[in-house]
Amino acid sequence: MTAGDPHVPGSVNFRDTGGLPAGRGRTRSGVLFRSGNLAQLHDDGVAAIERLGIRTIVDLRADDEVAHAPSRVESLPVATAHVPLFLGSVTSFFTQDMSLSDMYRSLAEESGAQIVSAIRAILDDPPALVHCTVGKDRTGVTVAVALAAAGVDRDAVIADYARTEGLLPEWRNRDLVARLKQWHPEAVHLEELATRSPAPVMRAFLDDLDARHGSPAGFLVAHGFTEDEVRRLREVLVYEGSDAPEIASASSNPG
Repeated sequence: MTAGDPHVPGSVNFRDTGGLPAGRGRTRSGVLFRSGNLAQLHDDGVAAIERLGIRTIVDLRADDEVAHAPSRVESLPVATAHVPLFLGSVTSFFTQDMSLSDMYRSLAEESGAQIVSAIRAILDDPPALVHCTVGKDRTGVTVAVALAAAGVDRDAVIADYARTEGLLPEWRNRDLVARLKQWHPEAVHLEELATRSPAPVMRAFLDDLDARHGSPAGFLVAHGFTEDEVRRLREVLVYEGSDAPEIASASSNPG
């Protein structure tokens, strides 16, 4: 966590995507947040989320993950959009010993409509928080596509994704990897899947979207997003110039 990240006690990998370069502009602060799960929030953490003014939470976890670790946000005036991003179970990626690159390609190929639904939920009533279990892969892909489609500089999108690796607690990585090795002793990609967010993996993922769809925005349009929604995404997430004005009609639903 850096000095600019919100302090949300009990959260993991919680941060604001504001301040990223986007051509002649920058991403707005206080509009799009990302994190891991909200199951261990302290009371102070719940209060911190309320102070941030978050109105929409996009939960990318599967039903069994939500049931096992429900978010502690029931007292907050927020709408939760539940958009499970994996079509299979989380454990299936470890069983198949899939690389991160293959996982992300699978997400794009099999869950494009869900990624669109998640990004559309960000637009419905921002400020929004997108999260999964640790905020690394499902959140990383969704936020990266949203930022890239909004015109954020490619290197900045990749750097935001790569930050996750340094924000995951060392004790969490150590314990999780030890458990996973007991269950999948022959797995080659286990530690990468569980703990890493390498910049080259996200660069390759975005380059692949370029190759197949022309751009990350083209990927969204190919899976149901409209051109008006792409413009709205940039309007909501990015401001031009040196000062960040309020979001214009932030709570309006495009189209």
